[in-house]
Parts: sequence; C-alpha cells; structure tokens
Amino acid sequence: MTTGWRTIKTAVAGIDGLTEKAGRILGGFNLLLVVSVFLVVLLRYWFNSGSIALQELAMYFHALIFLGASSYTLKQGGHVRVDVFYNRMNIRQKAWVNCLGTLFLLFPVCLFIGYMSFDYVSRSWAIMETSPDPGGLPLVYLLKTLILVFVVTMLLQGIAEFFRSILILAGKESPEDG
Repeated sequence: MTTGWRTIKTAVAGIDGLTEKAGRILGGFNLLLVVSVFLVVLLRYWFNSGSIALQELAMYFHALIFLGASSYTLKQGGHVRVDVFYNRMNIRQKAWVNCLGTLFLLFPVCLFIGYMSFDYVSRSWAIMETSPDPGGLPLVYLLKTLILVFVVTMLLQGIAEFFRSILILAGKESPEDG
C-alpha cells in the first residue's frame, strides 16, 4: 500500500478514535440527564417546588448529548437512511451511497448550519449571554456553542466516512477494517 493510502487510513483511524472517545464520554451524561429530570419531577410533584437552574441543566445535558454525540451516531451507522434499499446493497454500492451522501448531503447541511449559526453564537459570546429566567444558568453562550461543536464534529466524522468509502471503492480497505 502506498504512503498516500496509509496516510488516509491513519487519518480515518484517528478521527474514528476521537469520535469513539467523545461518544463514550458523552454517553455518561445520559445518567446525569436522567437524574436531573428525576429531580425536577420530584421537586415539582412531591415537594411542590421547582428549580429553573435544574430544569435548564437538564436542557444543557440533553443538548450536550444530542449535539455532541451525533458524530458518534454517524460513525456507528445510526443515522437515518432508507434501510429497505441500503441493506440490500453490496459493500461497493453502500460505499457509493455513503460517499455521495456525505458529499452532497452531510457536508452542505453542516456547512449551512455552521454559516447560519456563527453570528448567532458570536453575538451570544459577545454579551456573555445568560438565562432570561430568574435563577437560570448564566452559560447560554456555552449552550449555543454546542451548535458549532456539532458542525465541527460532524464534518470531521463525515471526512472519515467519505475517505473510508473511498478506501473501500479503491479496494484498499474491507468494511471489517473500519
């Protein structure tokens, strides 16, 4: 195998490793989300009390899990496809679908989201935006930053998926390798 193909395989493995680590770490936040929602319900219905900060914390955990781990879901093949067709395809056909889908769907959508949200996030950082609710969390700018984290991680994993498909189409990698 030439140096170019090895470099691509190394880059794909590096991105995959980063995505795996992030996905596993973010998976731990599911427990924190469940606990925070449980506490919100407990406070509201058993103690007739509430906490805006705790409610917002649950929202922050949800956003972190959803936006942060989307690239992990992509790596695991968990995003939406028309599986009734995709599952019947051979490895090369799947590689073509993945390659073209990444180029013409994933990349443009991620770039559009990044472009449209950049000013939104920048303005939030400029004013160090806080919760509009009394007792809310003072970190809205960090919450909004997760949109750009989503874009970057999805683009990175998209690059890995694209090049994995190229490697398969070039006969340089079998699906079991990736």
